[in-house]
Amino acid sequence: MSNIPEILTQSSFSNSNLVQLLECEGEDKHLLYEAARTTRELYVGNKVYFRGLIEFSNICAKDCYYCGIRRSNDAVHRYNLTDNEILDAARFADQNQFGSVVLQSGENNSPAFAKRISSLVAEIKRISNHRLGITLSVGEQSEEVYRQWHEAGAHRYLLRIETTNPALYSKIHPQDSLHDFYHRLDCLHALRGMGYQTGTGVMIGLPFQTMGDLAADLLFFQQFGIDMVGMGPYLEHSQTPLYEFRNELLPLQKRFELSLKMISTLRLLMKDINIVAATALQAIDPLGREKGIKAGANIIMPNITPGIYRNDYLLYENKPCIDEEPSQCKGCLEARVALADGEIGFGEWGDSIHFKNRKNSQSDL
Repeated sequence: MSNIPEILTQSSFSNSNLVQLLECEGEDKHLLYEAARTTRELYVGNKVYFRGLIEFSNICAKDCYYCGIRRSNDAVHRYNLTDNEILDAARFADQNQFGSVVLQSGENNSPAFAKRISSLVAEIKRISNHRLGITLSVGEQSEEVYRQWHEAGAHRYLLRIETTNPALYSKIHPQDSLHDFYHRLDCLHALRGMGYQTGTGVMIGLPFQTMGDLAADLLFFQQFGIDMVGMGPYLEHSQTPLYEFRNELLPLQKRFELSLKMISTLRLLMKDINIVAATALQAIDPLGREKGIKAGANIIMPNITPGIYRNDYLLYENKPCIDEEPSQCKGCLEARVALADGEIGFGEWGDSIHFKNRKNSQSDL
């Protein structure tokens, strides 16, 4: 007899409990989704918040084995949006009451890049009259650079760890100083320490990954006290080294279902954080992001990058919505959120309640 109903009543979960939740099927799976939906509505409400995604450059110094824009991929058409193109996208987000934008790119550690991001953040704040919240997702940087960007007006940072198992991390990255697990972890601690709403995430269904690894990822999020999580199914890219292991992967549908169970289980584990319904879900299932919301997510990221560039920011193949302009993406996602019985928090930053609670508890000490 299944003990999933009993596990769902618990206030804490062991690695073994989490593995059981991730492996559940049939009626147990639906009980998990329902428990996560109820928890989301109770702790963070029914609103879904937009993060207008601006993928402003696919130039990257890293050579990660899973990524389509890795430095060694000579087949990629590289691009770098102008400042005006980035600011126009931010204006679109402001005018359409998205509430927040995300500036995302490949990794670049040059002083010129750091200065440019500071200038863009400050200008986005100015042109939106401080209405837009700003998330950065531009990789590993020095503490000094992180501080400069925070002072310029960025208040969230997403740095995906990809896996919290150092041995697995070493299998999906080159083994050199540029791809060091512990340095990435140090960056997350630095971001958290200087006041960012700190986000991370993992890929689900990687080669060599076990259910125990995924359960450990979830416990890491909890133990670290992460404020927001963006995670989704691993999708292979033919121009990457990991592609040779494609025949060892879970079927796409299994990776999709496992991703939904990761969202639901994380919602039970960390009730008041922000969780993204990743675009990669829609690469597998046409209703993927709606199902992510129904599984417990409360953040969605409309792509507002100018359409001519979207086909060049391919971290994985079969990326959805690459032929849409921002206005089309907005209308599509409004319909998707409605189908998932959610309400869009137009014009709201949608800050992590976990972050607010964490800051309040620190101020009480």
